[in-house]
Amino acid sequence: MPQKTTAPHTDVLLPHPEGVSNDEFRAALSRLAAGVVLVTAHDPDDGPRGADAGMTATSFMSVSLDPPLVVVSLRTGSRMDDLLEEQPMWAASMLSEHQVRIAGRFSMKGRISDRLLFEDLPHRRGEVSGAPLIEGALTVLECRTEQRIVTGDHTLVVGRVLTAAVPGGSGDAGPLAYFRGKYRQLGHG
Repeated sequence: MPQKTTAPHTDVLLPHPEGVSNDEFRAALSRLAAGVVLVTAHDPDDGPRGADAGMTATSFMSVSLDPPLVVVSLRTGSRMDDLLEEQPMWAASMLSEHQVRIAGRFSMKGRISDRLLFEDLPHRRGEVSGAPLIEGALTVLECRTEQRIVTGDHTLVVGRVLTAAVPGGSGDAGPLAYFRGKYRQLGHG
């Protein structure tokens, strides 16, 4: 456990000079609710017809309105990070509260191949990106990578939004959220 020191003349604990531990950081940031997004891309070089790849992300946000930019944080060296380094076109489907299983299947470690995960998943192919767009998602975006920033153990991928759609099928569903290590529904108020 990292050492803590007390600030002079106060009872405030200061973090170790090196920063907080992984556990402290994880516990603190787990209190920040985040939307859940399925990031997808099509790898044209994987097999004779190419292959689709997907990953669940909770570090996703808008960056700019003019031009329309979003950013997603990917573990450096992950399959999606490697793919988006080569393939600039990708998509993001903002999942609804009814899509917990989709989020879970694409976030499992040691999961089966993405090809099998997409097999029975209702989706359509993005006209611009060629990436899978998930049916029933609250919103789907198609993006082109504008910039990659490697920082710490993650790569921030800044994407220009080329298309944005609010597909039917999600009804009045709310967003799927991630809070304190679990998928959550926000509730309707």
